[in-house]
Amino acid sequence: MAFDYKKEYKEFYLPKSKPTIIEIPKMNYIGIKGKGNPNEENSEYKQSIGLLYSIAFTIKMSYKTSHKIEGYFDYVVPPLEGFWWQKGTTELDYHKKEEMEFISMIRLPDFVTKEEFDWAIGEATSKKKQDFSKVEFLTYEEGLCVQCMHIGSYDKEPATIEKMKNYAEENGYKIDIKPNRFHHEIYLSDPRRCAESRLKTVIRHPIKNK
Repeated sequence: MAFDYKKEYKEFYLPKSKPTIIEIPKMNYIGIKGKGNPNEENSEYKQSIGLLYSIAFTIKMSYKTSHKIEGYFDYVVPPLEGFWWQKGTTELDYHKKEEMEFISMIRLPDFVTKEEFDWAIGEATSKKKQDFSKVEFLTYEEGLCVQCMHIGSYDKEPATIEKMKNYAEENGYKIDIKPNRFHHEIYLSDPRRCAESRLKTVIRHPIKNK
């Protein structure tokens, strides 16, 4: 059976709808930086998703090619994630989506090195005749965070974020969003196939001691 990160690491991907404090270790990702309203047709964000999944599945299906990755095991491609921010503020203004900046990401298995990532970029570029130059190999250690499962519309996230902030403060912490620590979302539902009221999104914010 294919290794499923959501099932094996439930503490990272399947939190309850009540905030919790968690330490997130260093992980590697496929990532693309961009900006603009993610909901617009042909937005940088929507384009980034297609590029990310092309590389993710090139790596996943590598066992069917002559290129063998050391340590490879069969796995389910982890869910889409995103870091989000707006310049000049530590909070997101959901009414100004055109000012949003992001890093769109998919987690990589630990056996995927920078060299294997570079192979996947070359392989996808050759086969799909697309430009993957914006796709990066990212290593990020998120550290201490507060997180919560948000159910429903993305535009209603502020209520969940407020609940997370209050929980952190009640437990001796404060939100620590800054240029290298981000508002983080993990998308467990496909909005094209799921009613808006049932969307499941993990929201995670970095914290530090007061």
